Amino acid sequence: MGHKLKERERPRIVVMGGGTGLSVMLRGLKEKPLDITAIVTVADDGGSSGILRSELNMPPPGDIRNVLTALADVEPSLSEMLKYRFNAGTGLAGHSLGNLILAAMTDITGDFVAGVRELSRVLAVRGKVLPAAEQAVVLKAEMVDGTIVEGESNIPKYGQRIKRVFLEPEDVEALPEAVEALREADAILIGPGSLYTSIIPNLLVPDLAKAVVESNAVKLFVCNVMTQPGETDNYTVSDHLQAVQEHVGHQLFDYVIVNDGEIPPQVQDKYAEMGAKAVQLDLDEVTRHGYKVIADSLVLFRTYLRHDADKLSYHIYQLVEDWMLRKR
Repeated sequence: MGHKLKERERPRIVVMGGGTGLSVMLRGLKEKPLDITAIVTVADDGGSSGILRSELNMPPPGDIRNVLTALADVEPSLSEMLKYRFNAGTGLAGHSLGNLILAAMTDITGDFVAGVRELSRVLAVRGKVLPAAEQAVVLKAEMVDGTIVEGESNIPKYGQRIKRVFLEPEDVEALPEAVEALREADAILIGPGSLYTSIIPNLLVPDLAKAVVESNAVKLFVCNVMTQPGETDNYTVSDHLQAVQEHVGHQLFDYVIVNDGEIPPQVQDKYAEMGAKAVQLDLDEVTRHGYKVIADSLVLFRTYLRHDADKLSYHIYQLVEDWMLRKR
């Protein structure tokens, strides 16, 4: 397309999710001329986050810390330091330094949101990082056998197919700034990440779901590359989309971005040992529901399979730019 957006027309993109996948993607997106807001889930209850959550009565900092680090404009050594996890010391073992700093900022400023804002400033974060809500929420799952499992970290361990997940309290209030960001967005991007424990929890916050449904922004879903044991065993791309639709009550997305690159057999074997396999693209089923598909080889393998942040952000930016130019 010959026309390009002018500098002052930086598209406003809201990214929703949690977990490692979101951080990997944001590292690529921050290099693009985008105005980024990340809305991050507050249902984490495991590890360091879970301890700080229960002992200091604050929302869990882990996913927020990952996103702040991904968007920070700081020396790599500072990034490493924030991720550093103590492995000795009574009370310290298991905690990451970034989580402790976020806990300290929450205490100094008097509330979690102000703490996140202050740390964003200190880390020269490119964009805004907002918790989905100001309070920690408990995530629960109803399994197909009728059992209710409580706690984000326990849900994948139960080993049954998930029927639905829900929040307690169900009427949790969204952070007003997060709702505002969604209302003003040119693009809304959901995923990648754990489907039931990172992605859907944000869409269970009533005001956030309403803002996404009502938005005229282009809506993109980045599908996971691999299934997740205990969450999405044997799920295809359309199964991921169907799960979101069932929880929100609306078909949300215009585009689905999926990997169609070959995954080396030895990598597949390594994941198979953990009970995971490549998410299959059932193209006919996905397009039958009206989704447009962007498929490319989007994976990198180092220790784990990750999205190729550069390629992924390239596709996202092209889509958003074309969408805005078409809207003129």
